[in-house]
Amino acid sequence: MNEFRLGLRLLFGAGRGNRIRFLLMAVGGSIGVCCLALVLTVPAILDAHDGRAAARQPVTSAKGPADGTLVLQRNDTYGAASFTRLLIAKGVGGTQSAPPGLDELPPQGAVFVSPRLHDLLREAPAVKALLPGREAGVIGPAGLAHPDELYAYIGTDRARIADKGRTLKGFGYSYAPSPAIEPSTLTDVRFALATLVLLPLGIFLSVCARLSAASRMRRLAALRLLGLSAKGTQRVNAAEIVVAALLGAVLGLGEYWLLNQVMSRAGLPGLRWYPADGSLSATTVAVCLIGCPALAWFIGRRSARDATVNPLSVRRTTAPRPPSRWGVLPLVAGLGIVCGFCATGLMGHPASSVGLNALLVVAGVVLTGVGIVLTLPLLSYVLAGRVARSTQSLTLNLAMRRNEAEPGSTMRVVTGLVLLVYVASLAQGVLIQLEQVTSPSGPVQSYSLPLSGLSARQQRDVAEVSGVRAHAVMMNSWVDLDADQASLASSASALVATCAQFERMTRRAEGCVDGKVMRLVDPNSSVGSDLKPGTPFSFRFRTDAGANRSLNVTLPADRIVYSGYSGSAAGSAVLLVPPAAVPAGASPRDAELLLAGSSDPGEVRGVLNGIAVVLPIAEVELVGLNIQGLEQISVVETLLALGMVMGLVIGAAAFLVSVTDRAVERRAQVTAVTLIGARARTMRAVQCAQVVLPLSLGLIVALVAGKLAESSYLITGGGTIRWDLAGVPLLVLTTAGVVALAATGSLPLVGRRIDPELIRRD
Repeated sequence: MNEFRLGLRLLFGAGRGNRIRFLLMAVGGSIGVCCLALVLTVPAILDAHDGRAAARQPVTSAKGPADGTLVLQRNDTYGAASFTRLLIAKGVGGTQSAPPGLDELPPQGAVFVSPRLHDLLREAPAVKALLPGREAGVIGPAGLAHPDELYAYIGTDRARIADKGRTLKGFGYSYAPSPAIEPSTLTDVRFALATLVLLPLGIFLSVCARLSAASRMRRLAALRLLGLSAKGTQRVNAAEIVVAALLGAVLGLGEYWLLNQVMSRAGLPGLRWYPADGSLSATTVAVCLIGCPALAWFIGRRSARDATVNPLSVRRTTAPRPPSRWGVLPLVAGLGIVCGFCATGLMGHPASSVGLNALLVVAGVVLTGVGIVLTLPLLSYVLAGRVARSTQSLTLNLAMRRNEAEPGSTMRVVTGLVLLVYVASLAQGVLIQLEQVTSPSGPVQSYSLPLSGLSARQQRDVAEVSGVRAHAVMMNSWVDLDADQASLASSASALVATCAQFERMTRRAEGCVDGKVMRLVDPNSSVGSDLKPGTPFSFRFRTDAGANRSLNVTLPADRIVYSGYSGSAAGSAVLLVPPAAVPAGASPRDAELLLAGSSDPGEVRGVLNGIAVVLPIAEVELVGLNIQGLEQISVVETLLALGMVMGLVIGAAAFLVSVTDRAVERRAQVTAVTLIGARARTMRAVQCAQVVLPLSLGLIVALVAGKLAESSYLITGGGTIRWDLAGVPLLVLTTAGVVALAATGSLPLVGRRIDPELIRRD
């Protein structure tokens, strides 16, 4: 305990510079702990979302008491959001338990809505048509997956849902019917967060624990020479490091608490949660308060080994031992794994991420990242020695001799930036892989809306929604079910569109002539292949006055050969009917309005929200995609963006903390060289070269290793893209930007006033 108190006295009584370094350690550690707590809490937020969704799910049976409670669930959409309605007809027998968020089952005519739906009813009164009854209350948080959910419990009579309703047995499933993220996709997201955040975070915390290492080691060596035992010296060292790490952990947890309060209320795109969902668990608090100080103590113990074992060499600043070559082993092992997977892709037999391969991919990526960090001191030492022996420049000689004497100091400055480039390359691969998993397979997204009930003006307004690039009406022919069996084959779907509209809905179309009824033929589809020219079709229409009209069309011999998009609703049409052939003032009785736009998830959400403005209660069908899938894509994009932002913050923080500490720690050396005649311009060039040269070498290694790791991840993912050549220019520009940032931030603090006392202070 005496050694611990001595360490604290040295900490607060060793001058302003030492207190600044202590503050840097604490603040830097708090940023890392805040990011760590955020990453550890993301799974809890998703689990809370799925847990509430599962707890409110009605458990039903086809048979039950004759007077039991009946339920009927309807899943609709409003814009790009799910809209769930649960119709409940209370009975006398059976269960009467209320769902989570309500005190009792809604009586007939009562409607309980979520807070977001409560606000929506004021913004779009037309939505009231989907909620028969009076609004009786708001659903509590326990009954909602997230604060922005559109959910309603509707009390109704038994006669209304007797045909389709099921007997209610209770509420609560063991799993969520529509999880926030599918388990297979969640695995990729966890891998992404681990590589984007946790790998740089571990290095960042290590950097914070080793700030002002040279000054602290000289003090420890002095104490050891005064007679303090080796264990006592380690305790003195632990006092500063562990206290700084513990203070940083406490500050980081406080920063996370504030961040959770702000982010949960403001929300992220596609991801909202209650503040309680993101509350700190006991496990997270233990990891931050115990794990981070323990990591700092371990790193500090290793860094203080020379001061305790050979204090004279530290006090006399003897030439340090060169970095160990064993640090290259993790890099060699990691590159061996990722290159092996890349070789399977080159040979045309790509390995899959099944079984042991899944662990090997993660191990290869992590070993490569750790190996780059451990290899940087050796690379810096070798580069500095060779350049110093061959150069005739005073600037380069001074810079490289300092790097040769302290390769670890340079490593602390450039490590965060090197890892930033390595992680950026991995991020590109993760984004590509998740885009292939979650995004629609084709470049075009089709939307289908029932044409009945839509006025001509509404059709025009919907077709003009931003993001809609083509529209058409698809109508189905009328079949007389009372006729003989042979006539039932004379049924088909027809597109009512011009040639220009049809061409915008397909990849390629040849032979289209405006004003003529033409046959649609897709060589890659069998739709309509059994129909012969001359087959008659009848389409029924209803005029504005309520009269019935019909249009008889014969399958022509004139053909339009086209290539359609995958999953497009237009691919089921057999005929193209010009708009002029449709009876004036009439609309098809059995028809749908088709819209086409980009399949980009952001564009899809924009189109759906635009449709909701024109038609608040329209039944929109996403061809080949569902709203739940679109919401999952939004959550995945948000989590990846959050991970990349945290990785950027950690990398930038590691550089700023290290370069600030380096400037403070080297004031004595800079002052000494300045006193013997070195100009400030020369010292700035020296400081810049000390960082830029080893950083450039490390960035080249990170760039090559990152692309190999990315390719191995893409190959084992089984996607169509295995070699991300398109991402190389962006990565090179990022690397150039990192070098420019390092060159700017590495300028020394050399002013006109020289303080000789700096070279006399210990």
